[in-house]
Amino acid sequence: MTEIQRLKDCLLQQFRIKDLGDLKYFLEIEFSCSKTSVYMSQRKYALDILQDAGLTDARPYKFPMEQYLKLTPDEGELLKDPVKYRRLMGRLIYLTVTRPDIVFSVRTLSQYI
Repeated sequence: MTEIQRLKDCLLQQFRIKDLGDLKYFLEIEFSCSKTSVYMSQRKYALDILQDAGLTDARPYKFPMEQYLKLTPDEGELLKDPVKYRRLMGRLIYLTVTRPDIVFSVRTLSQYI
């Protein structure tokens, strides 16, 4: 704690800063601490994504995409509004900070932005 206070004092001399106390919420990530660990969660962010996409009533899947699905840019229909897809993919990419279980699906789908 002494070293932390020394660092804060040094930063205060160089910059105009304010100590806001313990970290609880930053950049859409919630933090909680125990005696031995720090936990990160994007629960609220994930719920916001579901609400914006109109999927709040969707059921969860163990694996959200077919495992051996082969996608190509030539197949399927073009989206009427690709802006919504791009926005959703960007938000999902940021969600992978705390959700490594969706990285494969998000990475695969983001190739078609």
